[in-house]
Amino acid sequence: MSPMLFYPIATMAVIFALAVVLAKSPVRSALALVAVMGLLAVSFAFLQAHLVAALQIIVYAGAVMVLFLFVITLLNLESDRGIGERPKVSAAGLVAGAIMAGGLVCAMTGLVEPAARNVALPEGFGTTVVLARQMFGRYVVAFELTSILLLVAVVGAVVLAKRTAAENVEGVTGL
Repeated sequence: MSPMLFYPIATMAVIFALAVVLAKSPVRSALALVAVMGLLAVSFAFLQAHLVAALQIIVYAGAVMVLFLFVITLLNLESDRGIGERPKVSAAGLVAGAIMAGGLVCAMTGLVEPAARNVALPEGFGTTVVLARQMFGRYVVAFELTSILLLVAVVGAVVLAKRTAAENVEGVTGL
């Protein structure tokens, strides 16, 4: 990946990562995390790891973020302002999304060639078999711990939501 591509993508990823931490609304924080995951997918695509880029979008930006948003709505955290109320932020998000989508398309179709094209890749680089051997062989403990952590987070959110709902019902009925 050439520095002309790396530095803008890395800068945008850092800005969105800061937005994850600094956002007042949990929904905006989750959407900023989706942007970070998208930028990581663009980086993987430029590194010729197309399977990892696709998995980054499908698994992390898709499934895990849907899970996070489900937990946020289940906890009924502070309501978010509508999209039309802040047009400058909406326009910036639209531009950032278009840049990420364009970068992903350019990397996947080969419109922009990586600078280090003469590097010899190992046999089977980026295939499902190699990825599966790494994930379920060398990194199986980390993979399973991550799945357990996500499961505990969802169960904890459900327990907290039930407790809050029960307290609200008791306050209304006077029990």
